[in-house]
Amino acid sequence: MFRRHRSLASERKREAFSQGATRSIWKNDLRNFHSLSRLVLLAGPLKAIPVVKHSKTAHFEIEILDAVTRKQICIVDKVTQASTIHDVKQKFHKACPKWCPSRVGLQLECGGPFLKDCVTIQSIAASSMVTLYFTDLGQQVFLAEYTGPLLIYLLFYLRIPYIYDMKESSGRLRHPAVHLACFCHCIHYIRYLLETLFVHRVSGGHTPLKNLILGCAFYWGFTSWIAYYINHPWYTPPSFGNRQVAVSAINFLICEAGNHFINVMLAHPNHTGSNACFPSPTYNPFTWLFILVSCPNYTYEIGSWISFTVMTQTLPVGIFTLLMSIQMSLWAQKKHKIYLKKFDSYMHRKSALIPFIL
Repeated sequence: MFRRHRSLASERKREAFSQGATRSIWKNDLRNFHSLSRLVLLAGPLKAIPVVKHSKTAHFEIEILDAVTRKQICIVDKVTQASTIHDVKQKFHKACPKWCPSRVGLQLECGGPFLKDCVTIQSIAASSMVTLYFTDLGQQVFLAEYTGPLLIYLLFYLRIPYIYDMKESSGRLRHPAVHLACFCHCIHYIRYLLETLFVHRVSGGHTPLKNLILGCAFYWGFTSWIAYYINHPWYTPPSFGNRQVAVSAINFLICEAGNHFINVMLAHPNHTGSNACFPSPTYNPFTWLFILVSCPNYTYEIGSWISFTVMTQTLPVGIFTLLMSIQMSLWAQKKHKIYLKKFDSYMHRKSALIPFIL
């Protein structure tokens, strides 16, 4: 009996102990839950983790081909959707410095309209590779300026009807200076046209795209005035006759040849672009003028027109020569200052246009 009572008592103690342990564990759980709830409430509302979106900007590659030969000139890469034709021209100029943006004309197809600078690449792109055709607008401007004087002078020389009186034109013989003047004038502008097509690389500072109307009006107007006087039936020959005409014509041809050789020399890759070096005289005697002046092409040009003035002895030619001389002297002085900054060691005792004077 005694053992039985002891066993019952021990079992009761075990139940009480187990109940107490369960209660203590339950109280600890309540405390932990309470503390966790307070921590969540103090932390505030839960915020969603922002999702980082990687924006993918489409880039295009612009392949630029020559509109005449269809040959590839360059590829302009990393062009964004928002880029415009103006931006493409700027990058094209960096790749090809000899063509400034104002001379660059871009087309979607040969013979099509030129794209405006405000057009975006996204609006014309059908894929990531865009092909554009390049046309040198500056060259077209020079062709327009120089073709006009050539044709206008020939019209006056042929004495087409309604320009001069037909009776006077047929009744008077022309002085040899008239024929020689036509020959020299045609030689001058034919040389201009050929050099524009095959030689010249015009610098950005003298691109005449915005001055097309002014340039054509200047050259065409003066040519009409000059040709009218020289080819007039009442034209007065030079004061010293054929000797004056012959000497002036020879000097004119020498200056034309010198101008041509200087332009060919300046178009050489060593003398163009950002890494250009100052031209040095060669075995060609026409290039020896580089020893004395920095812009001998302008010197020869002025010499040609002075010779033409003396050969024809007319006032319109003299006025045209004066205006051309003033303009070219300004260009020469501007280039001379640039040469002084870039090639100081080569510019000692050199003048801009006229040896030892200007």
